[in-house]
Amino acid sequence: MPTAKETADELRPQGRYLRDRIPSVWSAYATLHKEAMAPGALDTKTKELIALAVSVARQCDGCIGAHARGAARQGATEAEVAEALGVAVLLNGGPGTVYGPRAMAAFRELGGAPAGPAEPVGARPPDADRSNVR
Repeated sequence: MPTAKETADELRPQGRYLRDRIPSVWSAYATLHKEAMAPGALDTKTKELIALAVSVARQCDGCIGAHARGAARQGATEAEVAEALGVAVLLNGGPGTVYGPRAMAAFRELGGAPAGPAEPVGARPPDADRSNVR
């Protein structure tokens, strides 16, 4: 499976080729994107998290890469991305368990978290008090 960067690198020349043939459609889409992602009642980071979750539901690898990068650029944390992807899994069922991890990998690859194994959300330190565990 290609990484998010490899997917973007593959799609970039194809996108440019198509953009050159339908410039008015491409321009209209760019304007729509700019306006939809502009801060309003929701900040841009929240919108990127929503877009990333929808990208998982739509099973769009190119979209996942774009919005994983957008979420990282807007300062989303790995925990925020994980929760957004949890909602995508909930609403998408089995395919969400495939594309959710892809989206997390893209977020980490594209600058949202340091490389290396991910710390589980809600992980407890080894010496955490477990006296209330049954």
